[in-house]
Amino acid sequence: MIFGLLKDIKNGEYRTIATPTEILSIVSAGHTALVQSGAGERAGFEDSAYARAGAEIVESAKEIFDRSDLVTKVKEIEPSEYELLREGQIILTCIHPAAHREEVQVLLDKKVIAFTAEDSHRYGSPNCEAAGKQGALAGLNAMLTVNGGKGKFVSGLAGAPGMNVVILGAGIVGKAALSVLHALGAKVTVMDISLGVLREVEARYNNAVDTMYCTKENIKKLLPQTDMILNCVKWPKGDPSYLVDREMLKLMEKGSVLVDISNDTDGAIESFHETTHEDPTYVENGVVHYCVSNIPGAIAGSTSVAYAAAMLPHFMKLLNDGVEEACVKDGFLRRSLTVYKGYLTHEETSALQGRPWIRPEDILGIADRDLDPAPPATVTRSDNYIKL
Repeated sequence: MIFGLLKDIKNGEYRTIATPTEILSIVSAGHTALVQSGAGERAGFEDSAYARAGAEIVESAKEIFDRSDLVTKVKEIEPSEYELLREGQIILTCIHPAAHREEVQVLLDKKVIAFTAEDSHRYGSPNCEAAGKQGALAGLNAMLTVNGGKGKFVSGLAGAPGMNVVILGAGIVGKAALSVLHALGAKVTVMDISLGVLREVEARYNNAVDTMYCTKENIKKLLPQTDMILNCVKWPKGDPSYLVDREMLKLMEKGSVLVDISNDTDGAIESFHETTHEDPTYVENGVVHYCVSNIPGAIAGSTSVAYAAAMLPHFMKLLNDGVEEACVKDGFLRRSLTVYKGYLTHEETSALQGRPWIRPEDILGIADRDLDPAPPATVTRSDNYIKL
């Protein structure tokens, strides 16, 4: 098969989903690899390194789409790429389908086979760890007086106390942020709805980190003494409530910082709106908001290496075994199947967009096979089934 690596064109996106190391593995397995010129340049991987790994360097995205069986990149398919899609072509990228109705419609109309990468991770995405760690550092940068914050130093100085930080959510993102902030000397409170997870945090940090059950009421109690709050909660899409509403911001001192790492429109933070690396912050009710949508892009070199390594097994299954067998062998890849030749196969998108869907195992005709198990990607359910 022919593997195609696109250059990401989203504003502020510098990562790549495959480095020369992955290209070498793909070519060594007998496949052809096409790499769009500049695909890895901003992450530190020159075209010459891809060529030494066995890739053919091509100039245009059109040539990648025209020639490749499997097309990959980091972020969503952009409008300028819609007309380049081919029927039956396999697409693997972060589609975020539930939030992108137009993109989903194009994928359906073009009858491609598309996987959304963010749902395919058995052990959590390396991008989540990167977002947590770099998001914590970005919050500290926003706290600087010269950037609009109140100028409090993370660990304090002699005679001046350090920062009080609240982390909402103790998943991969929250734990990654905690590892950085605790190491730098911040006083951190971690909030989650799982007492088991909170016990894990206490044990790991020898009770040097405070924990609280995550409710709106408990957050309100903490905000008057909170210098920085980080949202790391994967908020259920379609939930009209907020963990932090605009009125709650008034409880914080002016120059305090809110970092929305989870970064969802209609998510846990009412005052959220997306920002970019070029213009990363805004102030609302005196609170500096950092809401960059692709935080890992700021550390594109490290993130690309980690992310590409995690994605290589998916590439190899699809290239070596084809879609059906790959989805039999890997339940996490199967659950990430988003559209298949004109049919929606993504449950969360069905529920939130009101579209009928069909389970991947049914459309692929593998429901009676011994399938590798995987839990649903989200808590959102839909019984709006397509009947064949």
